[in-house]
Order: sequence, then C-alpha cells, then structure tokens
Amino acid sequence: MINLNDKRLNNVDINSVNRISVHKEILNSKRMIKEVFFEFHHLFNFIDLKYFSGSGMRLEIGAGSAPIKETYSDVFSSDIVPGEGIDFTFDAVDMKFKDSSLRAVFAQNVLHHLPNPNGFFLELDRVLSPGGGAVFIEPFYGPLASFIYKRISKYEHFDKLQKDWTSDNSNPMSGANQALSYIIFIRDHDKFKKNYPNLEVVITKPINNYIRYILSGGINFVQIVPDFLIPILKIMEIALIPLNRIFAIHYVIAVKKRC
Repeated sequence: MINLNDKRLNNVDINSVNRISVHKEILNSKRMIKEVFFEFHHLFNFIDLKYFSGSGMRLEIGAGSAPIKETYSDVFSSDIVPGEGIDFTFDAVDMKFKDSSLRAVFAQNVLHHLPNPNGFFLELDRVLSPGGGAVFIEPFYGPLASFIYKRISKYEHFDKLQKDWTSDNSNPMSGANQALSYIIFIRDHDKFKKNYPNLEVVITKPINNYIRYILSGGINFVQIVPDFLIPILKIMEIALIPLNRIFAIHYVIAVKKRC
C-alpha cells in the first residue's frame, strides 16, 4: 500500500504546539493548497461583507498555520495553543472579549473539533454585535465527502448518526467527528433554531475547489500532481459546479446574530 502521508509530520504529535509550525512549513512549500487556503480567506471576507452588518473586531478562531490575517490584516487570529502569527490564545467557549464586541468570527475546519458546541454558540451569541455573524468552513456531507472522511484520517472519524453534539474529546486535533456540522446545521436544524433564537443560519453552500484540495494532499499528505496543472484543474472545477453537492468535500455555513 502506498503511503501518502507527508513525512514532515512523521514525528509530530498532532495535538502539540509543534503542529502549527510544521503545517506552516508544508503549506508554504505547496503552491496548490496555499492557493486554496487563500480562496477560503476571500470567501470568509465576501460572506462577511454580503451578509453581516454588525460593528467591532473581526476574529478567527483556530487560526493554526494559515491565519486569515495573512490576507486580511484587520482580522485577529486566535487558537487554543500558541504559535507563530497567533494574537490570542484561549478556548472558544471563553473568548475573553466584551459583550457585543465582534463583527465577525471565522473558523476553518474548527467547529467539529469543539467538544462543547453548545457552550461555543452561547459564547458566540454573547460576543457578536447585533447584525454580526460567524462563518464556518467544514467537511461536507455529500457522497464523495462521506466516503473520503470515513477513511482518510486515523485521528478523526465521520459519524452522521452521533446522537448528541458533545464529545469527551479533550485534544485540540484528534478524536473529532468531522460530521458534526452536518449534525448541528442540517440534521438538527430545528434544534439549533430553538436553542439559539438570536442566531440565524443564512447560508449553507458547498465549495467547489475540491479537485485541487484533494490532489494537493492538503497539509497532511503529499501532492500527487504537479503545479503546472493548476489552471486545468480550476477549469475542471468550474465545469463541475452543477455537481458540487456530489463531489464537494467542504462547505461554508454562515450564522448571523439577529438585530
């Protein structure tokens, strides 16, 4: 069996502080996935400007190795562990900001790592200003995504049938259920509306840069095609937009605090 794991992660504890620096090294060496991450940054900003009207700071939680502030310098970065480029270190259920002080909260592949989503959404309701909101990029739940996520990671799982939202996972990266956003926003949508009446889901939409994301290997696996194919892969992604709900591996969710 071919081992596609990036060798630079072989001796790295995925839950340690070293994870961020090694992931940053990998990201900076791979043009294809770096472009995909920049596209995520632009998507966060676009949704903020289109849907949100609140006042205050913009904050990224779980910023990790590719903080949004590298693209939009006004966005502050935070993570549960310290690292290069991280402005604040805290748990997402205790954000250390005043009530109604944030315009936007951004999170890329973070929500499914939170062991206490209820505490997070209550904290989100507290720190967001009226008209402000949160944008999440999370693993999608379509056919290809469901197939891949059940098999690709030894650190995480993908279980759409998990009964509740909480987990006993105490590690920053390992043990997470990558189907958590599906459970919260799709399967249990009525429960979300009832529990958080101030928070309205304004968009859930699959993202179409999945061909480059998969072939780049992300930040954990080796890239399997050369960079000179990037323009062709982008054309393929555009052509396959009608099939996004089948082939997408990520989607974007935006939640807005009612005025």
